[in-house]
Amino acid sequence: MTADGSGASDGSAYAAAGVDIGAGDRAVDLMRAAVERTARPEVAGGIGGFAGLFDASALARMRRPLLATSTDGVGTKVLIAQRLGVYDTVGLDLVGMVVDDLVVVGAEPLFMTDYVVCGAVRPERIAAIVGGVARGCVQAGCSLIGGETAEHPGHFGPDDFDLAGAATGVVDADRALGPDRVRPGDVVIAMGSSGLHSNGFSLVRRIIDAPGRELDLAAVPAELGRPLGEELLEPTRIYARDCLALAAGAEVHAFAHVTGGGLAANLARVLPAHADATLDRGTWRPGPVFGLLGRHGEVPDADMEQVFNMGVGMVAIVAAADADRALRLLAERDVPAWAAGQVTEGNGQARLDGRHPA
Repeated sequence: MTADGSGASDGSAYAAAGVDIGAGDRAVDLMRAAVERTARPEVAGGIGGFAGLFDASALARMRRPLLATSTDGVGTKVLIAQRLGVYDTVGLDLVGMVVDDLVVVGAEPLFMTDYVVCGAVRPERIAAIVGGVARGCVQAGCSLIGGETAEHPGHFGPDDFDLAGAATGVVDADRALGPDRVRPGDVVIAMGSSGLHSNGFSLVRRIIDAPGRELDLAAVPAELGRPLGEELLEPTRIYARDCLALAAGAEVHAFAHVTGGGLAANLARVLPAHADATLDRGTWRPGPVFGLLGRHGEVPDADMEQVFNMGVGMVAIVAAADADRALRLLAERDVPAWAAGQVTEGNGQARLDGRHPA
């Protein structure tokens, strides 16, 4: 992890251009302990190198190891973090957005890299952001083996920042999950989200900043019981280990990570061409933040369901005979989950029926 990867050695000249190499080095020192706590036994080397190393010899024990990779960011949720001056949660969001795409195919996340870009390196802020990434990696069971901190004066304002990441996982070919395993009669199990997760924040910001109807991030709406800003920054739930445990203990055919596009669109991505999935809205009540945003922004229900997860962050499609076992396994892991629907004959569509409980 370097200040900007340029290799420039003239610190005073570079500082005059707006880049503080020394601040980048201090940020690395501050984040070092957090990053080291993510190290799996396979990690070779340490923080500060040009590339991370991971011992892949264990993969030889697999019959046909398939590497899986995913990359993502946190989107404009970072602007809420910036406004509130809270930087230690968006790294958790980043991990959740990346590694939970890997487990959809049944892959175990192995390692991750991150990229933080800002207008001015403030070591404590960078350390808080990367510290959140490290905590997320611990939750997911993967290592943070490398990354980059870049300073882009003139491109970003002094307080602006963004972050992205990529992860690699592995699954044995005969254990890979996906549409080819799904069949009519399967049960769709929904797993509760922790809130908004990391999607839809462009709409969130339009709602809370509507001229003449601005919402105070410090206010405590009665239905939330905590400041609105705190609710908006609630970290994305990381399902990786829970999904892997579920796949190991029950007959799981597919997972769907509910991100941009909403529940129905993401569920349809893991359906075969000959099957549909129907979910019953009556099986769950979305968290109060969804109702608050929908009412204040006068957002139609159909738009809310296209943009937000509406309380469901991950979906598992399981064999009907194993549905009860799957629910017990998730309950033992303190993951809120319920049978939300069923797979039927069809043409690859997912839909929501009924109404959420009042």
